[in-house]
Amino acid sequence: MKIYAHRGSSGTHPENTLAAFKEAARLEIFGVELDVHLTQDDKLVVIHDESINRTSNGKGFVRDLTLSELRAYDFGNWFGDDFKGESIPTLEEVLKIFQNTAHHLNIELKSDIFEYEGMGDKVLHLVEKMGLAERVLISSFDHEAVRNFKKSAPLIEVALVTMDVLVDAYDYARFIPADALHISYPAALRKMTKEAMLKGAIIRVFTVNEVLDVQALQQIGVHAIFTDFPEKMKHVLEAGKIDK
Repeated sequence: MKIYAHRGSSGTHPENTLAAFKEAARLEIFGVELDVHLTQDDKLVVIHDESINRTSNGKGFVRDLTLSELRAYDFGNWFGDDFKGESIPTLEEVLKIFQNTAHHLNIELKSDIFEYEGMGDKVLHLVEKMGLAERVLISSFDHEAVRNFKKSAPLIEVALVTMDVLVDAYDYARFIPADALHISYPAALRKMTKEAMLKGAIIRVFTVNEVLDVQALQQIGVHAIFTDFPEKMKHVLEAGKIDK
């Protein structure tokens, strides 16, 4: 079972910051997950929420602020004094951290609330320019965005993100079409997961931070987990002699 660092090493560092991604980059894990929004001046920035209220000392929606305006806020101090001064990173800055590593890069398009017209094309242009297309996985709760991205870049892996219990997850993914399903825990414990895997689906599960949850997912045989504590989960899987 493979490990993705969820929003970087977000259990030990402020999520979706350069500090969190640098920590993930030093770990011998399979991949890293990050979230992308579009600023008012059409810059790709890495942050989970639509607004900056939760993870900075500022307020407002990412889409209503320019990159320069966003840079004026502190995105690390909320997590701890050691991270004071962390700024919101651009997607390019994050990808540069992993340019010379072997990590698989899961970029989640956060267009399920705001449409962010053209964001998928911007992401595609950047990953191709940086030579990372073969190591990138594009995912989203916005399944329309997943479909559109796959049409533009059929050779890049895409995944549907869902918290729902689907009737036939495998057939739905093929309809989009998507290469994998990213399912929330504990919805992943439902029979849809086993049924989908029996048909050949790739299943990755988020967000898994407890040892007992890892063990439950091992029994099912899912392909990967997203965790806020990648180093901890790496040790858990190694102790169980399971593929990391």
